[in-house]
Amino acid sequence: MARRIVRTIIQLILLSVTFVTVLFFLDTRYSLLPTQIHNLLPEHHAGQVITDITYESCLRVSLFSCPIEEGWVRIDKDLFLSRGWLTQGYIQFKRMKEEELNGEKVVVDIRIRRSEPAASEGGGDAKWESRPGDIWIKRSPKVIDDAVTGIDVLFGPDAAEVRPGWVLREGILAIGESPRITVRNGAPPPGPKKPVLKFRSDHKFKIIQVSDLHLSTGVGACRDPEPVETTDGCEADPRTLEFVGRILDEEKPDFAVLSGDQVNGDTAPDAQTAILKFAELFVKRKIPYATILGNHDDEGNLSREDIMKLTASLPYSLSEVGPALGGRVLDKKGREGSEGGVGNYHIEVLAHKGDHSALTIYFVDTHSYSPDEKKYRGYDWVKPSQIIWFRKLASTLKDKHDHNSYSFVHLDMAFIHIPLPEYRLVSRPIVGGYNNAPREPPTAPSYNSGFKNALVDAGVSVVSAGHDHANEYCLLDGGKESLWMCYAGGSGFGGYGGWNKYQRRVRLFEINAPLDRITTWKRVERGPDRDERIDEQILVDGGKAAQPK
Repeated sequence: MARRIVRTIIQLILLSVTFVTVLFFLDTRYSLLPTQIHNLLPEHHAGQVITDITYESCLRVSLFSCPIEEGWVRIDKDLFLSRGWLTQGYIQFKRMKEEELNGEKVVVDIRIRRSEPAASEGGGDAKWESRPGDIWIKRSPKVIDDAVTGIDVLFGPDAAEVRPGWVLREGILAIGESPRITVRNGAPPPGPKKPVLKFRSDHKFKIIQVSDLHLSTGVGACRDPEPVETTDGCEADPRTLEFVGRILDEEKPDFAVLSGDQVNGDTAPDAQTAILKFAELFVKRKIPYATILGNHDDEGNLSREDIMKLTASLPYSLSEVGPALGGRVLDKKGREGSEGGVGNYHIEVLAHKGDHSALTIYFVDTHSYSPDEKKYRGYDWVKPSQIIWFRKLASTLKDKHDHNSYSFVHLDMAFIHIPLPEYRLVSRPIVGGYNNAPREPPTAPSYNSGFKNALVDAGVSVVSAGHDHANEYCLLDGGKESLWMCYAGGSGFGGYGGWNKYQRRVRLFEINAPLDRITTWKRVERGPDRDERIDEQILVDGGKAAQPK
């Protein structure tokens, strides 16, 4: 009797398991269970899922903006980048919270094709559905783990995607200025973990300074390439990124500084596309990097604050928005921001062993154009609020890290975009340039706010700028405490060159902790010195600025 009862219980359990398995299998395809039961089940995603996607266009001459139908969300990027004579167009999508779904299908895959993709692509048994612009979507009656939860638009055949969880789809939409679709499947991943910078086991640390990339939305056109025989068919961004990528592979730096004008405002109406392109250089090589802004970065569709927020969110980025300094002001496009700019911050590089700071790197926003063109023509300057912040920070860091107890000499560096007025000084030791002189006149601010003195007082021995593409020298400003003022030289073919056949280049710094030394050199894109270290010199020795030899 007992055996019969046990056997009956086992049979009931097996039958129940089989029934539940079959029911779950059928429900995932045909939604057999009522919505009330679905609402009791755990959600696949913390946010929302996308239920449909389409493309809508309208006439630019319309008195009204492109309409958005109720329940739809528009990606606010004109696929024609405002270059269409008559037409503008946008990607729109529907999204819903998973618990609010009531029979709506969920987008699980997207393809960009002229013809229908194979049924086997994208998984599942659902059929591909056609949408305008060569968009094909596959939808499921059930939410699955990798349902589409985000969609965005980038531009150009050279577009790149590095945001965690996002994948750039192959193919270009059949309308507009080469728009691309990028998709996030599944729940948004947590933000990337910030890398910690440390000296290597040989107690050295190498920095590459890449300035004035001048990347576009799309491949861009080369300006003043050298040699001139390479002008025809020259695509600026691919050539720029190939050059910088080669140097990264050869030099293998521990850290990269991008010192402004990463984005070429006039040719980058979608700044996001340009930003993700330069980020890919470092993300795929797992090289930490940090950025400051130049005078062209925010001339596109993103404000300075938006650019820094985006850059700071990317993998391997150590960029920071920084504190709000000074009062609120408007830029030339009417966007509000802090007078002291964004991107004022610092990074500590730790000794190889332990958590003691061995090197402090300061990043300072030098803004763009003069706010008082009648009185001070040219470019903006470091503001008093920034200098107060910098002095207080430098003093606080010395107390916090107790630099005097460090086994070697703690060193300090700073990076800016627009050079200081002192870069114009003459009759000073200079290394590099054209015949040991500036290739082009330094375009420093007309007004001197005194930031150079603040750098010296804080113990900074090297400051390096960008901005003047053809200037790539280091100038020593002597005095009670000496300061080396360097230029990186322009790296991007989307910006100007010229000036005595200037070759695009980057600057490198190597910090040797046991010798308390900073050495620098440059690398060029091509020419007889392509594989050489150019103008290699010791900037700091024994913790003090060194005279050139």
